[in-house]
Amino acid sequence: MAIDLEKMSRKELLELRNRVEKAIKSAETRERKEALKAAEKAAAEFGFSLSELSPDGAKSSKGAKAKPKYQNPNDPSQTWTGRGRKPQWIHDALKSGTDISDLEI
Repeated sequence: MAIDLEKMSRKELLELRNRVEKAIKSAETRERKEALKAAEKAAAEFGFSLSELSPDGAKSSKGAKAKPKYQNPNDPSQTWTGRGRKPQWIHDALKSGTDISDLEI
């Protein structure tokens, strides 16, 4: 696909540039979706979601981050929304006979 740019008018060149920019954006969006699917699949193979693997809890494009519903009485900085995998401190508390309602904030 050889295009002789020297023979094109300025108007034709500007139109070509606009089409190329749109094509680049479209390709980037498509590749981002493919990369996200591949990353989600890889995380799922280990039993995690992407948000569980991200150090900042990866902001979901689906909405705002859920508020914590449970709090560790031994370490109030540890909280859990009730979504996703239970943290180890929840498992430990339940094994020791604590009722889940006792951990609610």
